[in-house]
Amino acid sequence: MQIVIQVVILIVGFVLLIKGADWFVEGAAGIAEKFGIPHIVIGLTIVAIGTSLPEASVSIASALKGSGAITIGNVLGSNILNVLLILGITSLICKIPVDKMTMKVEMPFLIGVTALLAILGLQDNVISLVEGAILLGLMALYLAYLGWRSRFEEEIHELVDEEVGRPEVEVEEEADDKKPLTLPKMILFILLGIVMITVGSDKTVDAATAIATILGVDERIIGLTIVAFGTSLPELVTSITAATKGNTAIAIGNIVGSNIFNILFVVGITAVITPVEYNASFLIDSIIAIVTVLLLMACVLPKKNLNRITGAIMLAVFVVYYAILII
Repeated sequence: MQIVIQVVILIVGFVLLIKGADWFVEGAAGIAEKFGIPHIVIGLTIVAIGTSLPEASVSIASALKGSGAITIGNVLGSNILNVLLILGITSLICKIPVDKMTMKVEMPFLIGVTALLAILGLQDNVISLVEGAILLGLMALYLAYLGWRSRFEEEIHELVDEEVGRPEVEVEEEADDKKPLTLPKMILFILLGIVMITVGSDKTVDAATAIATILGVDERIIGLTIVAFGTSLPELVTSITAATKGNTAIAIGNIVGSNIFNILFVVGITAVITPVEYNASFLIDSIIAIVTVLLLMACVLPKKNLNRITGAIMLAVFVVYYAILII
């Protein structure tokens, strides 16, 4: 009987995630269009922050309970999974054009902050309050850059339109046929989406973990698979939803922005609350996280987009990586 209850909770969690992501993307895209904000900027900020709420809540709650050591593993694990699994699956569904500025600025910046996290952690095996403040300071600079980018995005795209390409015209025409949302509804959709995504992710992880425990699956396997996957479910569902709606800039911006947010804000704010343990073994995960971004850039370079072939490559690397972890 217990497993039946957990299965029902699991299904409810998925429903909340899917509908929440749908409303969140619709509200975010609506605001982007209403105020002339480029979708890539919305993806790198509102959507990225909203879908990172599970990682943030888990890390901050753990810090308050004196278990800050799980923060680094949670963040690095989610970042690896976000690139390999989520972008892999999303690019199998549809082609994802990648903005030139994202390639030249955001992705290298993500590599840099991942390396910085390792450097700070390996000095004394802890991310201290001061180091957390440094990460939050970089987050502020990153947000300032996004503000600049939003202001000058039109001029930027005039220089790169031929290389990048745009979502198909049919998608935009279909969107124009819909009755536009009012601003209050857009905001309501975003807020409800965040709540539903967070609650849905929490319920899904709890239920999946309970089912695995009932079935006698090893706790280490649960942590490496169900829990890691569960905290990244919002990114997965939101990216797929954005891609199927034609908002491919939100899909790629969601992942890159979420990964940057995970390191700078989630680790930063947690370290300000309490020192965060950084074991030497996290260096391997940091290197893998950097390699996944380099792989992403290598996949994008030939045609300036992610397609089914590159998606299959990333998924294959994901399977190999998790097989090695589990074995």
